[in-house]
Amino acid sequence: MKKLIKIIGALVVLFIFYIANNQWLQVSKHTLQVKTLPKEMNGLTIVQISDLHDAKFGRHQQRLIEQVKKQKPDLIFLTGDLIDRNNYKLGRSLEAVDGFTKIAPTYFVDGNHEISINRVKEIHIALQKRGVHVLNNEAETFRYNGASIQLIGISDPLSGETTEDMLAKALVNVPQDQFKILLAHRSEFGEKYAQAGIDLAYTGHAHGGQIRLPLLGGLVNHDASLFPKHTEGIEQVEQLQHVISRGLGNSLFPLRVFNRPEIVVTTLESK
Repeated sequence: MKKLIKIIGALVVLFIFYIANNQWLQVSKHTLQVKTLPKEMNGLTIVQISDLHDAKFGRHQQRLIEQVKKQKPDLIFLTGDLIDRNNYKLGRSLEAVDGFTKIAPTYFVDGNHEISINRVKEIHIALQKRGVHVLNNEAETFRYNGASIQLIGISDPLSGETTEDMLAKALVNVPQDQFKILLAHRSEFGEKYAQAGIDLAYTGHAHGGQIRLPLLGGLVNHDASLFPKHTEGIEQVEQLQHVISRGLGNSLFPLRVFNRPEIVVTTLESK
């Protein structure tokens, strides 16, 4: 009987550990001092959602939506892999999008999963119908408090274009002296983003290393790479501040370990 109780106890602990690591949302807040940001945009708050992979956070995604709403963002960025090619449930992810667009202007770029499932047009149309700004190797002007900045969005290299070519295409009509925020999916290309003159970039893709070790960081990537780099947090590359999300969902390997689903919140301060 005692052995059975221990087994049941161990199973309960494992179940709680699984729920905590895969369903307990973490809000990571950062204040970024940005020298080139227009002073009128001091205090601009951005929520980044990345790598949802059709994960579910409450009925109709209400837990996720409510957490985003609490942050009172001025902008919401969706940096790719909203869906999962191995478990395609676009409707589930769109429930979250329906909530986001009621909170703040929402911008989206493709990840590798949107490209590889070969349903990009379907996904883009569904997002645009909901008022999402889909940035496909292009730039949009964002105005706030009488000032303007450029929001740049590039697709994933799986589309067949290089990151350099996509950046060149997106930046072709962007004034060089304007503050530029980039939405991209791949976190490993920070140096390329910096070389293109980007001031601030938001990416995901690495899932925080999927399995993380306390104090040591990512152990294994979602694509089985050991000790991956560029998995989370803020990285400085020349003039570029690079915000990397650990993401929310999983793909292939169905478990996050010491790596709670992350909502990233950044507040920008003009120096």
